[in-house]
Amino acid sequence: MEKKVVSLEDRIPKLQQQRKQKTNRRLISFLSIFFLLILLVIYFQSPLSKVGSITVEGNIHVDSKEIIDLSAITTSSGFWNINTKNVQQSIEGHLQIKQATVEKKFPNHIVLVVKEYESMAYLEDKGAYMPILENGQVLKERTVNVPADAPVLINWKDEDIKLMMDELKKLSPSIFNSISEIHHAPDKTDPWLVHLYMNDGYEVIASVRTFSKKMNTYSKIVSQLEEDSQGIIHFEVGTYFESYTPLTKEEDVSINEDER
Repeated sequence: MEKKVVSLEDRIPKLQQQRKQKTNRRLISFLSIFFLLILLVIYFQSPLSKVGSITVEGNIHVDSKEIIDLSAITTSSGFWNINTKNVQQSIEGHLQIKQATVEKKFPNHIVLVVKEYESMAYLEDKGAYMPILENGQVLKERTVNVPADAPVLINWKDEDIKLMMDELKKLSPSIFNSISEIHHAPDKTDPWLVHLYMNDGYEVIASVRTFSKKMNTYSKIVSQLEEDSQGIIHFEVGTYFESYTPLTKEEDVSINEDER
């Protein structure tokens, strides 16, 4: 079988065409890169490369201007030069801010998204009530209306509140919501003794050191008491119920046996 032979004269036009196509592709690539570089130069020289606007989202208690000031971002800042990690750390340095993120939205808009510490309780001070955040920070906001949505701390010093907040965070929601007042009532044997008034009418005496562990058994203890019983549940060293009227022997034994 004879092989078909292609002459050099027939191949030359095809080779020329291929070279031309390859040259055209290179030229298009070079031109594209050239115009892209020109556009980048124009962009970075224009106001669009600077921060055009800044907004804050998620803040309730902390003023937006204060958060923007903490970020150190201004309308003269380079949009692409912003170090988001440094900005986040600076904003999170605020005692009321738990978390911060920085979002860059093209062409030049910055969004600062923050998450504040939640209000968990109130501090009573001369007849007024100030919110206490979950990190123990007491806000300066004051209200004369008795709060009904969270426990009220009475007779507490600012430096002692954080430990109490740490313990409250460990409670189940149902038990946390059943607390009305928490009085700091230290004695000679325990400087961290607290006296609680519950929404269901009972009182509780406990130590902050073992507060969450003991209080999480509160519902179980109450379920063993008679419906019309009234008194104080002690959670200090041991656990027992002190009735305003004397308990029957059977009631006293049933509670203590369960705790052993």
